[in-house]
Amino acid sequence: MKQSPKLTIIAASACALALSLSACGGSSNEGSSSTSAGDAIVSAYGCEPAKPLIPSNTGESCGGNPLDMMFSKLVRFDKGGKAHNEIAKEIKPNADMTQYKVTIKPGWKFSDGTPVTAQSFTRAWSWGANVSNAQLDASFFDNIQGYDDVQRQGVASDAQLSGLKVLDDHTFTVDLKSPSSTFPIQVGYTAFAPLPEVFYKDTKAFGEKPVTVGPYTFKSWEHNKSIKMVKNKDYKGTAVVKNGGLEFRTYTDLDAGYADVQAGHLDVIESIPTSAQKTFQADSSVQAYNEPGSVTQGITIPTFMEHFKEDQEGRLRRQAISMSIDRKQIIEKVLGGLGMQPTDFTAPAIPGYSKDLKGADVLKYNPKEARKLWEQADAISKWPADQTFKLAYNSDGGAKDSYDAIANSIKNTLGIKAEGNPVPTFSEFRNNVSARKYRDAAVRSSWQPDYPSPENYLKPLYSSAAADGNGSNDGDYKNPKFDGLLAQASQAGSVDEANTTYQKAEEILLEDLPAVPIYYANAKGAAAKNVGGFTMNWKNLPVYEELTK
Repeated sequence: MKQSPKLTIIAASACALALSLSACGGSSNEGSSSTSAGDAIVSAYGCEPAKPLIPSNTGESCGGNPLDMMFSKLVRFDKGGKAHNEIAKEIKPNADMTQYKVTIKPGWKFSDGTPVTAQSFTRAWSWGANVSNAQLDASFFDNIQGYDDVQRQGVASDAQLSGLKVLDDHTFTVDLKSPSSTFPIQVGYTAFAPLPEVFYKDTKAFGEKPVTVGPYTFKSWEHNKSIKMVKNKDYKGTAVVKNGGLEFRTYTDLDAGYADVQAGHLDVIESIPTSAQKTFQADSSVQAYNEPGSVTQGITIPTFMEHFKEDQEGRLRRQAISMSIDRKQIIEKVLGGLGMQPTDFTAPAIPGYSKDLKGADVLKYNPKEARKLWEQADAISKWPADQTFKLAYNSDGGAKDSYDAIANSIKNTLGIKAEGNPVPTFSEFRNNVSARKYRDAAVRSSWQPDYPSPENYLKPLYSSAAADGNGSNDGDYKNPKFDGLLAQASQAGSVDEANTTYQKAEEILLEDLPAVPIYYANAKGAAAKNVGGFTMNWKNLPVYEELTK
């Protein structure tokens, strides 16, 4: 789902971001030994969102993680990634999966007391899909009938998707352009959250102080300091909330966040700084977690970057860059072994992951072949001797050592200039990427999944519909053959059939390399010693609602 300081991201991510102690407004936790565990406020490592808190405009984890705690959707994923009906009572397909009838449960209310109705979904989805509203997640709605109409320039901002029809307060239908077996889990993503009527009266004000409908209710957002929320006593969903609220504290330094966990001033952190990656599992001052995960880390090379366009020279150079990176050394020396070498564009924790894709050798370190490919590209158009291959990344997420190592590996293998191009904060970095300000640099990409399917790694990041600012396709990659295979997989009659087709689509990516996978990130984090219920979920995140003190 989300680019993350974590790409989150990057998956991109899914955050690999961190915020400074001085930005936290003090180091003491809310809640004390005299507070019951069920009422305690749990403090969590966080980062400044790149955008206002609007579900359909959040493509990164700094805003996405808080939003997911405050907004329920039709379905909710448990810690293992299995979907369960949440607001939905039933999501029923027709025979060929081109229409779904959605029935919602009665009694759900927004935090302003207004009821959640069928229109709360249909109007929100239409608004999110509408080009006039310029939402980052617009492409998630592209298979709904009428999407092309609301994507035409000049369309009224309140134009509705023709494929959504309200039957009564608790029932609506969704007509799709093509069959989709993944629709019932896709609607668990943040962008599909319902919105109250007050949203449309002042969207700017809503983004600063959202009216919510989830396990937690919004309390406050103090920019560059914290986002606070309290337990929603009227919540009717499947999550079991064991604390009184959450405070996502903004850090700009991952080491500072980890130090606060060690000292008991921060309750939980979702990532580990480079300085502690070799020692945190033996650190007696914290509770450590380290398991294979679902977040990917890589670099996106924009198709508009000179010498890396969608042509033969561009493909040769992309493959050369990929094969010049010594991933094993980076994982062992920089990450302390807390990652895995990639073999595809998904992750080991996701059904459909593969170790045997045709063309996957391009993801292996091969200096001789890398130099050969670079020379073949030079025969088409010479790489200027004074030009530097730049890698843009956010410096507040603990990524410096990794990107220095990537740049050095490229430089030493290919004999060209290569260096990191750090940007102070994740928020600034993501906004620059969204505005396509990096015309001559590859960009850090990390991805935290939104739902457990290869589709969620491939469609938001590489489909044509997600390019040009309509999704997370930051390099504006477009390949009709790839798009066609995504559509074919969506129409498959079984999960196995769909995954086989997704793998064929990935083999196209291995030829074109719009992004270069670097490693699969382990789910790794830490909690203070006085915290109970600490574990991490399928998205490499703490199960926040189960934390106690």
